[in-house]
Amino acid sequence: MCKSNKRNKFLAFSYSKITNALFTAILISTVLFFNSCNETPNNSDLKTTITNPTFAEIAPIIFKNCTPCHRAGESGPFELMNYNDVKKYANKIKFVTQTRYMPPWPADVNYSHFIGEKTLTNEEIELIKTWVENKTPIGDESKIPSAPTFYAGSYFGKPDTVLKLKDAIPLKGNGIDHFYIVKFPMQLNKDTFVRYFEFVPAHRKLAHHVNGHLINYAPSSKNNIVGGLIFAIDEYKDYKELYQKMNILNDDGSFPTLTPNTVYYLPGYIPPTYPVGIGGYKVNKTSSVFLKSIHFGPTSKDVLDSSYINVFYCAKPKRPIFETQMGTFGISKIEPELILLPNKIQTFTTTATLESDISLLSINPHMHLLGKTFWAFAIKPNGDTIPLIKIPNWNFLWQYYYTFPHPVIITKGTTIKVIGTFDNTSKNPNNPNKPPQLVSQGEGVKSMKTTEEMFQFIFTYLPYQKGDEKINLNE
Repeated sequence: MCKSNKRNKFLAFSYSKITNALFTAILISTVLFFNSCNETPNNSDLKTTITNPTFAEIAPIIFKNCTPCHRAGESGPFELMNYNDVKKYANKIKFVTQTRYMPPWPADVNYSHFIGEKTLTNEEIELIKTWVENKTPIGDESKIPSAPTFYAGSYFGKPDTVLKLKDAIPLKGNGIDHFYIVKFPMQLNKDTFVRYFEFVPAHRKLAHHVNGHLINYAPSSKNNIVGGLIFAIDEYKDYKELYQKMNILNDDGSFPTLTPNTVYYLPGYIPPTYPVGIGGYKVNKTSSVFLKSIHFGPTSKDVLDSSYINVFYCAKPKRPIFETQMGTFGISKIEPELILLPNKIQTFTTTATLESDISLLSINPHMHLLGKTFWAFAIKPNGDTIPLIKIPNWNFLWQYYYTFPHPVIITKGTTIKVIGTFDNTSKNPNNPNKPPQLVSQGEGVKSMKTTEEMFQFIFTYLPYQKGDEKINLNE
């Protein structure tokens, strides 16, 4: 895949008013919820045909669904790379699979399907339970498959280039959110194309989000891209002053060409990958990756952050990819206005009607800690409904970019409707305010604070061409 994000240059929409430390905290709240019921969820209907499973049967389940995150340098709090690792955490694995807390896949698989769904079958869940209750037998070691091999520092493998900071970003342990603007200069031998950029956070528990762009300098417009500030706290009202200090502008003071939304990160986010020839970023010989917003959550101690960006090249793509978003900072209004009253559970909607045919590739729902449920679907002019995604239990920690197995064709005149419910009560264990307080989406950087709220539906698409519905996006 080569991904190109061109925001709102092709697709036109109209909107209408509708009448009709975090991982631990959330895991603990989940445990407390189930304990408060004083019982384990009823899995009596779960059955397995293997009555005496050994690690030979358990290993494939773990290696496929758990190990990609539970390995060195990734988001899992412990490793699950071999028998001893799994045995050590066997009771915890049994609990989180029985309660379906793990593996994390917030989307309802009974509503719509996506590539890479991290879900276990009933038989797999029961198999793990039986194995743990049988004292985790290892069995015939010759039948145990080898653990998957990963490239350290990347989800996808060895990158073509790694962009690193010259100096680490200092994060003060003052208990407040930190917002930085950062640049990663790129001086290449020639113009090229990038398949995708992979942002790798140095502190996954602190990294809230990243919104980054690609800056391309025309020949002879920029002699030195290395000078100037590498990063700065986002507290400027006049960004041109900051861009001058960061040496972002062309040598004549004009603005260079910017390709928006080329680098992105949220908790649980993995850059979507598409078949060869679809999408791509044109990168000039002289360029920079410009992180317009990198948001770190609060920390109680001073730390240095050396996050980096992996770059994967590709050939010239045949079809560019476009991206847009609904809701907060997007093309459509939120109705009613996103103001969350204390001690209330409220529902909001946002809608947009397409004015041209598109092939929908990937979608990314986004809310913060007060999010409760998320539901998006499309309504055709004849009234037929296209299911897009339903998340019955919002989890801030897992905000995937969901990719459909095949492009979903959305025709002109179809309306995309998004419904989000927020829980601003004391019964929401993830509510950052105790007691609950009035919360809004704020403005600018303020909206991006963990304690503020957002309601967004981001999606990537192609202008429709005949045969798009047959494209296998998993290739």
